[in-house]
Amino acid sequence: MSVPWFNQFYKEIADSPLSAWLELLPGQISTWQKEQLHGDFNKWVKLLNKLPQTHPSVIELKEKVEFGLQSEINEYTQKQIIGLLKQFMPWRKGPFHIHGIHIDTEWRSDWKWERVQPHIQSLENRYVLDVGCGSGYHMWRMLGENAKMVVGADPSQLFLMQFQAIKHFNPDPRIHLLPVGVEQLPEKNAFDTVFSMGVLYHRKSPLDFLQQLKNQLRPGGELILETLVVEGDENTVLMAGDRYAQMRNVWFLPSTDALCLWMKRLGFKNVRVVDLAKTTIEEQRATQWMDSQSLVDFLDPQDHSKTIEGYPAPQRAVVVAER
Repeated sequence: MSVPWFNQFYKEIADSPLSAWLELLPGQISTWQKEQLHGDFNKWVKLLNKLPQTHPSVIELKEKVEFGLQSEINEYTQKQIIGLLKQFMPWRKGPFHIHGIHIDTEWRSDWKWERVQPHIQSLENRYVLDVGCGSGYHMWRMLGENAKMVVGADPSQLFLMQFQAIKHFNPDPRIHLLPVGVEQLPEKNAFDTVFSMGVLYHRKSPLDFLQQLKNQLRPGGELILETLVVEGDENTVLMAGDRYAQMRNVWFLPSTDALCLWMKRLGFKNVRVVDLAKTTIEEQRATQWMDSQSLVDFLDPQDHSKTIEGYPAPQRAVVVAER
């Protein structure tokens, strides 16, 4: 099933610093639509098409992500929207508020944004890339900071559907999600700001990944990197065994000193740690919108300072640097 979402993106970037992407990206997306669709993709698109048309009088992105008031829809429409949105569970990053419906996601991603936002350059009138954007919660908050355009990259097709479900209620032409990884993006040094939050530790080659992020930035552009770290000096890097906090796809957890050293070796400038926070069971937890296991199940029940495997419990750092 072909979808029109990306055609609007191509039109939007035709006269922008991203115009060179048009040489490569449409072909990649075309191949993706022909050969790489998830088995549930067509079902998901049909569900999206059933979402009712509403007319939100409130669009709030500065303090939270909220589209529309409860009073603007009737009870039947509210139940219809809830039923359709729950077809896209699990909802991990949020929360979102749609006509009084609270999508209470696993992560309080708004808390992370509150830790990050005070330390970054203004996003006003900037071209912004969010690598590993998930369902796009932080992208909406970036748009709330008056970015000129926000582009997300995440290969998960369920996240793409969640993003399109939310965008249905606010079809803003300045925000787009591409179902690709950063390694597939053209390296055109086009973005003013690049975010990557919660991705680095999933990469087998973290230095290559950092270089790929750098290749998306214009000279002088800003990188905001958020990732899991451990205590230690510039030589400390934890490589967990089979699992870390029950996650199989975790590779390298550096100390903040080691991470800063990696970035400096790659040529990033003014590298600094601006926030360090332990992940709490209040910030990541099961909800009605993500009703399977969550952080409390992945920690040592007798000692929450350790994971169930005995490693240091999740601690996350925010590192800011310039190209």
